Amino acid sequence: MDKKRSSVPLVCHGHSRPVVDLFYSPITPDGFFLISASKDSSPMLRNGETGDWIGTFEGHKGAVWSCCLDTNALRAASGSADFSAKLWDALTGDELHSFDHKHIVRACAFSEQDTHLLLTGGFEKILRIFDLNRPDAPPREVDSSPGSVRTVAWLHSDQTILSSCSDVGGVRLWDVRSGKIVQTLETKSPVTSAEVSQDGRYITTADGSTVKFWDANHFGLVKSYNMSCDMESASLEPKLGNKFVAGGEDMWVRIFDFHTGEEIGCNKGHHGPVHCVRFSPDGESYASGSEDGTIRIWQTSPAIIGENGTNLGNGPVSGKVKAGADDISRKLEDLNVSREGKNGEKDKSTDV
Repeated sequence: MDKKRSSVPLVCHGHSRPVVDLFYSPITPDGFFLISASKDSSPMLRNGETGDWIGTFEGHKGAVWSCCLDTNALRAASGSADFSAKLWDALTGDELHSFDHKHIVRACAFSEQDTHLLLTGGFEKILRIFDLNRPDAPPREVDSSPGSVRTVAWLHSDQTILSSCSDVGGVRLWDVRSGKIVQTLETKSPVTSAEVSQDGRYITTADGSTVKFWDANHFGLVKSYNMSCDMESASLEPKLGNKFVAGGEDMWVRIFDFHTGEEIGCNKGHHGPVHCVRFSPDGESYASGSEDGTIRIWQTSPAIIGENGTNLGNGPVSGKVKAGADDISRKLEDLNVSREGKNGEKDKSTDV
């Protein structure tokens, strides 16, 4: 029997405009969750394993550029072109607080130890740290970023902040206590994606057509691989660390061997550039978000499809995939979340 390797993704509909950021929660007693940011102004929460839609956070007035969940997946945060970052109750969808900024917020991240700090950055070239136990208190500000902030992350038990810029190459590592840059990881192009690995060993970056892996403790360059096109995002497999995924302008999600850089798989299906890719915390799947407004969840081990279309391996069964997508669509219709309703006229100045 003729057999071939084929990845059949779970396709998650619901966003009416491009999906620009994805974030997986750690594994919780209730499983793990996936939150997505989109230019349609409404972040969405899903079951991270099945892709089933759970709810939509409504309240932003402009494109949402960044989103995250705390370690228990009880609270969510988002950064928007409406000059605000919002804190949400991830169980009820209620807005808990809105933090005003003076320009577009491009990035946000919860601290990892006790998740009571929220870090934001954006067009103001200022990193802000909000104390969520005192949300009305003025934030701590670190205002010497050399450019507009594109990504932020915490590392070293929240003693260090990582940031990259939209218009300047490199990744800067800041000492939280002093507010000073202690190290710069040099890149030729602006870094569009920066991820700290689950075990804290590596920083994965995408800049232009290069994906790099850095030692997160000694800051040396571990691996650097040239890609066939500009890659906007990359993510390292969290369990074994033996593969990584990357996506970018060619609309495909590619899988590579971490040790050699050899391409070991290519998933086609998106109809626009891929803006973000992230591995699930169990390493068994990874998600991609695209200009086409969809999220696709791919199995790490693709199905083996026989010549009659029968699934012979451990990958997803196409019937289940379709049922999952139909279930999501039905839930969205029940709540009157339609593309027409989400795609109304917006202030052009807030969709940057």
